[in-house]
Amino acid sequence: MSYDVSPPEAPVNNSADYKAAAADDNPLASLHTQSFTEVLVKAGVSVAISTYQAGKVILARADGGITNTHFRNFRKPMGMASAADRLTIGAGFSIHDLRNAPSAARGLTPPGKHNALYLPRSVHHTGDIDIHEMAWQGEDLYFVNTKFSCLCRFDPKVSFEPVWRPPFISAYDMRDRCHLNGLGTRDGKVRYVSALAQTDTPAGWRQHKTDGGFVMDLETEEIVASGLAMPHSPRWHEGALWYLESGNGTLCRTQPGSGKKDVICKLPGFTRGLDFVQNLAFIGISQVRETAVFSGLEITQSQAVRDCGVWVVDIRSGEICAFLKFTQGVQEIFSVCVLPHTFPDIITDDDALLSSTYVLRDELIANVVQPDPNWESADKLFEQGNRAYNDGHAADAIALYKRALTLDAGYLPARFNLGIALSDQQQWGEARQELELVLKQEAGHVEALNSLGFIATRQGDIATARSCFERALAIRPNFKQAQQNLRALTPSDGALNSDYSG
Repeated sequence: MSYDVSPPEAPVNNSADYKAAAADDNPLASLHTQSFTEVLVKAGVSVAISTYQAGKVILARADGGITNTHFRNFRKPMGMASAADRLTIGAGFSIHDLRNAPSAARGLTPPGKHNALYLPRSVHHTGDIDIHEMAWQGEDLYFVNTKFSCLCRFDPKVSFEPVWRPPFISAYDMRDRCHLNGLGTRDGKVRYVSALAQTDTPAGWRQHKTDGGFVMDLETEEIVASGLAMPHSPRWHEGALWYLESGNGTLCRTQPGSGKKDVICKLPGFTRGLDFVQNLAFIGISQVRETAVFSGLEITQSQAVRDCGVWVVDIRSGEICAFLKFTQGVQEIFSVCVLPHTFPDIITDDDALLSSTYVLRDELIANVVQPDPNWESADKLFEQGNRAYNDGHAADAIALYKRALTLDAGYLPARFNLGIALSDQQQWGEARQELELVLKQEAGHVEALNSLGFIATRQGDIATARSCFERALAIRPNFKQAQQNLRALTPSDGALNSDYSG
């Protein structure tokens, strides 16, 4: 099967939908060709893109005839690997293993739109190893440990487990001797790596970045491509070995053993990050890189203006058929990973969602009782009441706290918050009644005493107010609000001066 795509036309403006982007000092924005959206729709996929410069993982998804770019925060995300129902991300000094939870995806807003939701299952801290590309081999995760110039296998018991290092590397050394960076699989097994030079001294590769790069076969330890300018992303696809020559901005192909390099396409930026869908190559390109490291390369000398984004190339013809370009906020791409879902999301920081989502084995699910969707608990109603109160909907909060108390009359936090919400609505009598019930359950509840004193002043009951503040201070002498409120009571007329704090 192959995909025929029309040549790219005028790009479509596409601002990022990530809400925090608008508040950033460097907001995120992109544009894309209509053909990029067509590619996603025809193939039934989306694309995950990592950018450590911007600290984001970007999901490019078809949405109503355009490509939606959805941003999620990670600390220095670099290598990514997808397998079946998981997405694994190397970020900073840790590895994040995310699993797809389809049932949770169906509950996202708007209903019925999302068909995948990647939620965190585990985070493993590796230390600062400058983790680069990674790949799954069965249930084993392999990743490039660039600082120590070795290939590692994930082991939860240790930071990293080295399983291979280039034959010319004489010792493990965290000073990056050869800049090992790329990792590719063949027939389900990790098979190819790329590096910037065959050097065995700390940062020795920096002196050979224009032509010292190579791609190596792990099985034979033979060099299958050499003399390269910063190679990256070795991939086996359709019976050939593909890789990116970042320093020249090219997509290349070779047949192992031939020694021949075929340049398939030259792109307008540093090439890094590669994935395939049939005859289409999804290639990450970067605009700006660290000049101390990447100066003197052919692309920096010949292309003063470079782009950043994901370009789609038809590998049959070498023609560019679509692109997604970042115009603001993103200047470099590290990894490009095609996902088998049309509209996925990644959520790592929604406590309510994460606390209410369960991923279980099928045999356990068969013995789990599914509660009535209308079932309510005091805990759930209390949390809903808190959200309503914090959103400025005091009346709704009052109703939710009362419903929680009908299920559990002894739920002290709900009764206290109900008293506070009623006080905000100046329902002094009912608020006082609820707070007095709190004190019957917990005589040392100093916050309830202080609030009850505040209500008593509003009702003109200064003696009770003074008693409440004094009782609160007897329990907690350094309770500043109660101290201030007690001082604010004037002895002559029982009024409150302007220093009173409710």
